[in-house]
Amino acid sequence: MRVLFDTYPWAFVTPGGGEQQLLKYIEHLPRHGINVTLHDHWKPTLETVDVVHFFSCVAGSLHFCKYLQERGLPLVITSSLWINDSTKHLYPISEILAQLSIADVIVANSRAECDALADILSVPRARFVPVMNGVDARFATQGEANAFRREFGIDGPFILNVGNIERRKNQLNLVRALARYDLPLVIIGRIREADYAEEVFAEGGGCTRFLGSFRHDDPVLASAYAACSVFALPSTCETPGLAALEAAAAGASIVVTRIGSAREYFNDMAHYVDPMDPGDIARGIGDALRSGPHPQLSLHVIGNFTWPVVTAALYDVYRTAISRCRQRQATN
Repeated sequence: MRVLFDTYPWAFVTPGGGEQQLLKYIEHLPRHGINVTLHDHWKPTLETVDVVHFFSCVAGSLHFCKYLQERGLPLVITSSLWINDSTKHLYPISEILAQLSIADVIVANSRAECDALADILSVPRARFVPVMNGVDARFATQGEANAFRREFGIDGPFILNVGNIERRKNQLNLVRALARYDLPLVIIGRIREADYAEEVFAEGGGCTRFLGSFRHDDPVLASAYAACSVFALPSTCETPGLAALEAAAAGASIVVTRIGSAREYFNDMAHYVDPMDPGDIARGIGDALRSGPHPQLSLHVIGNFTWPVVTAALYDVYRTAISRCRQRQATN
């Protein structure tokens, strides 16, 4: 099967978990009989593929997806989106609905995300298919904590946050929560919103250390997960956050937002917090420090969510998209 991947044009300027997911799909889908081509706007190959898989619902994506529909190509869209009644006013709902309505199959990272989008957008639930987010098994075996500590001169306990610095990742409330503890915060990632990053660094002061981004395959990243006292990702929403999966695989104690689908991945083996309440984030961090890592979390994540396991579901997703596209064309 031949599948074309595409996403919005600036996705890889400051790549995050969604972009890493796309790259991991490319790496692992060939073992399931799927050959992936990246869309080259200068050398299009639309006539040679069986399905197009578009990643994201960022504004402006509708136009290309609509063109694909007009060409009669089966279309799969990965939504990477968590919307509820209290946040839907922040999104261009009409454009998102128009884009998703074109898709033959909509892929989300959890059953909860499928349910939420179907409800908020009034799209039939049968159009959605959950394909869980994945993790590299190496994070469970490459986490030698001292390597990270030696490289950056970090001694003693610390809280780790891995993610682009932006309002959605909510580092400012994390900094405020940590004011109650005599613990440094280490942030690994890129600056996606410069004005917000300035607020985070100003309020965090000398207790916050920003290390920039690492290559995803850098062993020091796995070492950072293994070295931290608590991994904290109290984002305004997560589905569930690739970094949280990696930290869990590495055996870290996890504090994560309760908004989104993280519980579908971690069950009762993580600590869930209200991202809008620094006091509740502080409570979750305190609980995680006292209890330490859950003894079964790493095994649970590695057993259920490695990339070879989760990408197997995509073959049937693409077959379904092809079938639905043919049915639609037959009725027109």
